[in-house]
Amino acid sequence: MSDSETMPSAAAGTAPEEVVRASALPREALEIASGYAFAGPALDLGALLWDGTCLSDAQIRVPLPMLNRHGLVAGATGTGKTKTLQLIAEQLSAQGVPVFLADIKGDVSGISAPGESGAKVQERAREVGQTWTPGGCPAEFYALGGLGHGIPVRATVTAFGPVLLSKVLQLNRTQEQSLGLIFHYADQKGLELVDLKDLRAVVAFLTSDEGKRELKGIGGLSTATAGVILRSLTAFEAQGMSPFFGEPEFDTSELTRTAPDGRGVVSVLELPAVQEKPQLFSTFLMWLLADLFHDLPEVGDADKPKLVFFFDEAHLLFNDASKAFLDSITQTVRLIRSKGVGVFFVTQTPKDVPGDVLAQLGNRVQHALRAFTPDDQKALKATVKTFPDSPYDLEEVLTGLGTGEAVVTVLSEKGAPTPVAATRLRAPQSLMGPVGAGALDQVVRASPLYGRYATAVDRESAYEKLTSAQAGGGAASGSQPAPPSSSAPPSSGGRGAPEAARSGGRSRSKENASVVEQVVGSGLFKSLARSVGTQIGREITRSIFGTARKRR
Repeated sequence: MSDSETMPSAAAGTAPEEVVRASALPREALEIASGYAFAGPALDLGALLWDGTCLSDAQIRVPLPMLNRHGLVAGATGTGKTKTLQLIAEQLSAQGVPVFLADIKGDVSGISAPGESGAKVQERAREVGQTWTPGGCPAEFYALGGLGHGIPVRATVTAFGPVLLSKVLQLNRTQEQSLGLIFHYADQKGLELVDLKDLRAVVAFLTSDEGKRELKGIGGLSTATAGVILRSLTAFEAQGMSPFFGEPEFDTSELTRTAPDGRGVVSVLELPAVQEKPQLFSTFLMWLLADLFHDLPEVGDADKPKLVFFFDEAHLLFNDASKAFLDSITQTVRLIRSKGVGVFFVTQTPKDVPGDVLAQLGNRVQHALRAFTPDDQKALKATVKTFPDSPYDLEEVLTGLGTGEAVVTVLSEKGAPTPVAATRLRAPQSLMGPVGAGALDQVVRASPLYGRYATAVDRESAYEKLTSAQAGGGAASGSQPAPPSSSAPPSSGGRGAPEAARSGGRSRSKENASVVEQVVGSGLFKSLARSVGTQIGREITRSIFGTARKRR
């Protein structure tokens, strides 16, 4: 973290930088400082910058109960956003609040280890009035589908739901609606969609003559749309995406744990192995949040949040999103506050976040913006308009902030916006960089959660039920037919798609048999599909986002 840069002031002329006492502040600076003099528990962000001077007695803070009013951490690349997340996360943990962090670049794992002192760290601490001591946080490390270092995080297709899956598959609105119809049918019939080949089997049936009759009462599924969905699933699997769907499914209540000493556990989702798949990981982050919303009880306003969730690279979530998807994000963010969860979106500029969502983000930490191009200039002016009126020339300030400096406004204990404050931020006390891969693997394998989620489980679900009925005229549940022909599409979860055994008298050409024909070719299938509406299936309910969670 660089400590050499100073903040250009909005005032005419600057004094040499020094640490001064708040009693020497001019009236405007005193008014700003008084806006952060909270009586209750709060997180310390840093010290006020005014007229080129860092005022160590004028501390900029955010009230702990206001962290569930959501927030935004923004700024250009290299301005210190990651260190700000680390600073906030370690203080939340110290006050017993669990934290979720997405580690896209692989540089957040250091939050679990004590930081290293040095001249720059000590100088920063002196400037902002911080008593710096090294310390790490209790942490768990996760990885999507087990790709990379971390406890595997998986979701069943049923729980992921049609809205989020449509975003991942990049379906249009009509295709998204059709996928919703497919999920509705599977829910009603108790056809559990654990992995991707379960979904493919149900799609195949619903485009058959028997399946079309099944759908008459609730709408139809065109062959063309079904073909697009099937091709999208096949391409998705070909890109190595299938490990993310399956069981054991991750229980998102793991993210709300505290350590034996009362500190909040920091859950770090390691994403370097999938950073080239932004549609996938950004949508998976939304699934985690939506699943928490679906399961957590209402708590109203509390003394501190139950969880603070940092949504990094937030612009990826909103890019090319359908209206239904954006509406679901907006409603989830609006309502999850009452369940004690605070959400911080992390991105480059406020314009990356839709206005309806941005309006709900009460706490703002805006790092420096660059204005090299006309688009940059436009983004800068738009950012300034999102702040309350202030005595600063914010266009000048925002382009002149140094690394580890930001413009801050938060919600006071009464819920009103605080004055805009240019701030020199504190130094994190945990390690500002990654821990070694070997040490990370040791931590992961020592976790009590590793044994619960490490090994994928392949149990009977929709695909097995359907192919079992096809094989041998009603074979016993769980029996496995022969392997597929080479013409079958690739399967998900590392399992080969079984080829249904031929019933007596069947004349279908073995060479031309496809998975679709194998699944729907048996007359027994129709009776099975009508009868599998089990109690489990009827208990499936879907949230705002279309995510589902059966009774635990």
